[in-house]
Amino acid sequence: MIIKIGYLYYDLLNLYGENGNIKALKKQLEAINIKVEIHFLTVGDKIDFNKFDLIYIASGTEENQKIVIKDLLKYKEDLKQYVDNNKFLLATGNSIDLFGKYITDSNNKKTKCLNLFTYRVKQEDFRMIDEAIFESNIIDKPFIGFQNQFSVMQDNKHHMFKVIKGIGSYPNSQKEGVLYKNFYGTYLIGPVLVRNPYFLEYLIKKLVLTKDPNYKFKSFDLKEEKKAYETFINNFYKDIVKPNV
Repeated sequence: MIIKIGYLYYDLLNLYGENGNIKALKKQLEAINIKVEIHFLTVGDKIDFNKFDLIYIASGTEENQKIVIKDLLKYKEDLKQYVDNNKFLLATGNSIDLFGKYITDSNNKKTKCLNLFTYRVKQEDFRMIDEAIFESNIIDKPFIGFQNQFSVMQDNKHHMFKVIKGIGSYPNSQKEGVLYKNFYGTYLIGPVLVRNPYFLEYLIKKLVLTKDPNYKFKSFDLKEEKKAYETFINNFYKDIVKPNV
């Protein structure tokens, strides 16, 4: 089996070491004897989304966001079909802004986005920074990460998380992220797959079993990652998370 990953705008949306998510996926897939092809894609490349099992897109500066959305808009219908067909897409940091209707900057200038989802994004003139811990129905372990954003969402109908500590999708919200079929989007950085090994394990299992329902899994090599996760939870969040953590 070969898992093909499309890493979108790797050279423009590359803040905060988020390429660690790609490295984590590759390492764990290869550890269970699955070959991995990573295709590094950027402005001007011809992208055939149907060839990929998973698409990844990460954080970037607001200037680079504008460059990316101008290029990405030509793939609007392809991306919509990709997501509606239950293909896998992971978006971290402010890349999730691109999948809503539009972004309004602090000067009230609007940038048209992909309109895959109903939400609208407003960029504030101040940053919201916090360590975060969220709950999700995906797995029974909390998600941890870091938020460094000045985007807020309105009218998001597909939340991924309940906020325990951190910043919601919009002011006074206890919801965060976007979950629709196999689209996973969050402002969390960290990188999220490195800091959340249980989610990494979940994502890989679902990705592989979608391609081959009869695949027999080996054990994942995540002992140290899980130990780091549990130590962090016990040191900082043991009083506010579920007892089974």
